[in-house]
Amino acid sequence: MINNTKTYIYDLKLVILKMQHIDDLDLRLLSELKKNGNISVPVLSKKLEINASVLYSRIKRLLRKKIIKKFTIDIDESQLGFQVKASVGINRDPKFKNSIHDALMQTAEIEHLCEVTGRFDIIISVLAKDLEQLHSVIIEKIGRIEGIQNTETFVELEKTDKEPVYLSKN
Repeated sequence: MINNTKTYIYDLKLVILKMQHIDDLDLRLLSELKKNGNISVPVLSKKLEINASVLYSRIKRLLRKKIIKKFTIDIDESQLGFQVKASVGINRDPKFKNSIHDALMQTAEIEHLCEVTGRFDIIISVLAKDLEQLHSVIIEKIGRIEGIQNTETFVELEKTDKEPVYLSKN
């Protein structure tokens, strides 16, 4: 089973690479930029052992093809006083889909929203200063939106990031 999964992932990577005309250098470049989007091209050039002008043109091409959508920062929300992060599964009345979406997007504590399949209709990510504020957001803000039928909250205890499949070496 593990062998089949590795073969599938490898085949999936090949399909993606062929569709976008991405080569190994592009993947190495994306991997380094994903780790540190602030790395300078000269430092990156030394790290990848590639001429800086080649890297500049590769980055421009990846931006033009929208493979790189934007360069951004990773903020430590706890340093800003947000000690609690939670995912909230929401079931809704389908008649209120658009108004619920709009109301959730107007709620300051909601970081992002995903419509999903499965047991919930929506999963949102909520940032709060403490459990009391999280409770308040869920009960007083989210729970009062017309058409929301029920919610289930999952408080994040620990988070571990890994490279996405398209950058993995397997």
